[in-house]
Amino acid sequence: MADFKTVMKSGHPPTLFAAFLYFDFCFAIWVLNGAMGPFITETFKLSPAQTGFMISLPILAGAIMRFPLGVLAQYIGRKNAAITEMALIIVAMAFGFFLVDSYDEVLAMGVLLGIAGASFGVALSLGSGWFPPQYKGLAMGIAGAGNSGTVLAVLFAPPLAQAYGWQAVYGFAGITMLIPLAVMIVFAKEPPDREHQTLRQHVSCLFEKDGWAFNLIYIITFGGFIGLSNFLPTFFYEQFAVTKVEAGRLTMLAALMGSAIRIVGGYFADRIGGVLVLTVVLMAAVGSFLLLTSAPSLLLTTLLFMVCFAALGAGNGALFQLVPLRWPANTAVAGSMIGEVGALGGAILPNAMGLSKQYTGSYALGFVLYAAFATIVLLCLMLWSRKWVGTWVGPRGKALSAPAEAPAPVVAGGFPEGAR
Repeated sequence: MADFKTVMKSGHPPTLFAAFLYFDFCFAIWVLNGAMGPFITETFKLSPAQTGFMISLPILAGAIMRFPLGVLAQYIGRKNAAITEMALIIVAMAFGFFLVDSYDEVLAMGVLLGIAGASFGVALSLGSGWFPPQYKGLAMGIAGAGNSGTVLAVLFAPPLAQAYGWQAVYGFAGITMLIPLAVMIVFAKEPPDREHQTLRQHVSCLFEKDGWAFNLIYIITFGGFIGLSNFLPTFFYEQFAVTKVEAGRLTMLAALMGSAIRIVGGYFADRIGGVLVLTVVLMAAVGSFLLLTSAPSLLLTTLLFMVCFAALGAGNGALFQLVPLRWPANTAVAGSMIGEVGALGGAILPNAMGLSKQYTGSYALGFVLYAAFATIVLLCLMLWSRKWVGTWVGPRGKALSAPAEAPAPVVAGGFPEGAR
């Protein structure tokens, strides 16, 4: 663990811990409706398509809110943006506890849960901002391991919903949000890597081909992770007739793998290269999705989901090892943009699964379509990486030995200046 100690000494561990805790609790709240999906479905007698839409709405709302929060963080600081967001989440949880009592209000609550989903880019940039480029992959992996909030949600929300009613879970969530808020206020320090840039400079990554390449990869890795995390309680409950609490526990096993392996993905991306790690995990994800189409036993299905989540989690860590290397001056905005578009994959997946179940009688078609998309992205990655290596990243996606200048700004026509 000498390497880990070296990494910690190179940055500011209290800020990294605060960023992890902030993201962890936000992630748990973001997926609450998914964790309570079987309870809400039973209460309002929802169809599979309605359930899929209800589960996907917080993901979609969170995706839309990520980029504005990332831009805000560049102006008021990442710590202040995080504090503001957590305060808004507490207010949203009060709305859920006191006022949600119909399906339409559940949908409105889904939009408010999206506030928590906006935390991603800010949390990762805040946590890694104190660390040098060669260690940012591991630092981002540690902060990004806050997606273990999924585990907290599926572990605690179902039994609390069964004991006190699912609306009460919003109240419990609001109270627990005070913990990361206090830690952020007391222990976090704004990183020194903030630069004052114009809004045009901040959003320049939106007009770069590399940005959209990262988006597509993240649709598979993070989109698959968040989409399945939200949908699995309903999947296990409907497919295998387990209890609602058991469905949450089975989901926890799979989600725990994805959360823990994210750190490993960031670590190996630093050591052997993010592109290589992404190539391996995309192949593993494709294989897992295809095997799931055969509707295996409960045990085998759970094991396959654990493998699938491990691959997706490692892919999330590997991708965000590359982000600060490609956009060193505005990592928060680039990360939020990639997270915003990438998370749309998570909004698509529950809807695809619900529609597949409603119109074909099984979930197989949804798995096949996601596997096909992942295969296309894998082939594209092999082409994209040929242009990346030697330009802003080293062999296989490792950090260059000497910090490279950021690629030239993009001008009309999509070409960097001087590259025409």
